Amino acid sequence: MRPRGAAEHFAAFVVGLPPDVAAETIVIAGGGTGGHLYPGISIAEELAARRRGVEIVFAGAGTKLERDILEPHGFRLVAIKSGGIVGKSLAGRMRGIGRAMAGFAQSIRTLMRLRPKVVIGVGGYASGPMVMAAVMLRLPALIHEQNYYPGLTNRLLAPWVRRVAVSFEETRHYFGGRGEPTGNPIRAAFRGARRKARGDTFNILVFGGSQGAKAINGAVVDALPHLRAHRLGLRFWHGTGARDHERLSAAYSGHGFEANVVPYITNIREAYEWADLVIARAGASSVSEIAACGKASILVPLPTSAHDHQRYNARKLEEAGAALLMEESSLAGEELAKTILRLREDPGRVVAMERSAASLARPDAAARIVDMVEEMLA
Repeated sequence: MRPRGAAEHFAAFVVGLPPDVAAETIVIAGGGTGGHLYPGISIAEELAARRRGVEIVFAGAGTKLERDILEPHGFRLVAIKSGGIVGKSLAGRMRGIGRAMAGFAQSIRTLMRLRPKVVIGVGGYASGPMVMAAVMLRLPALIHEQNYYPGLTNRLLAPWVRRVAVSFEETRHYFGGRGEPTGNPIRAAFRGARRKARGDTFNILVFGGSQGAKAINGAVVDALPHLRAHRLGLRFWHGTGARDHERLSAAYSGHGFEANVVPYITNIREAYEWADLVIARAGASSVSEIAACGKASILVPLPTSAHDHQRYNARKLEEAGAALLMEESSLAGEELAKTILRLREDPGRVVAMERSAASLARPDAAARIVDMVEEMLA
């Protein structure tokens, strides 16, 4: 590593670290949900493993969820005001623009204080103001688009940043061919995950992301009476979100099912390895983890996702033969129950779906993105 100059020593001073520790600072901007944070954490861990003394600072919305996720990893979080405009009312769009402008000013001050070598945008509302501030300050910036169909912020930022990484090959054309396919970084817990030997029961993992999914929870509750006759051959592991936990626990026990019902699944690798079938939303992190673990899935896209990006993600897996897509608007308990039973009774199809899912996995995504970062630092 090259000798440090005055700027590096100044950066070390302002973040409160001795000059021989903060050799360089890298900002990872994004967050708001676990789906945006976990890829950023994977990139951060790869950077820390390669670059001795690097100081990684996350810029997010400053939510409790972000703090809870980042704290065990030891990464610092700075809060940036931000807000969305897509799918909002006129008043909501005006508030979002106001918060984004305030966040941009905050980002300028933060970057002038930290003097990072690179700013990486991983999605989420805070990514836009921070990456735009980096562009204005002429700092090297990279954005990563997790979804098949890119969001408005990344499409606007792409012409101005140094590098663009994309999860899907087909996403490149939305950026005029600039996007470099890397895959979507997954949590370290998933690397090397393998399916455990099948048992006598059909194991179903259900979750709706870091905050749960009311529609999926409701459909499962409605499906249980139709599955009751098969309850001895079915097992559930359900991450409900905090608000629905008691209701779902009562529903499973009331119908006599053996189920592990929790507000949030902390041992997610174990849950994936246990499962024969996953029922989930189609956020970028979820579909990447499903592929990494080689799991058959039923995907229920969030209909209000920006630019309907979850439907694009789900269709990618569906077209590959890795998943079944069920629309929330027609998600009924009886039909969900029939779909579960059809898959349970057709193990050959489940195995084929698993193989198709595994073929889409990109376990080296974080390493590919860090390769790009190191080329920018060279």
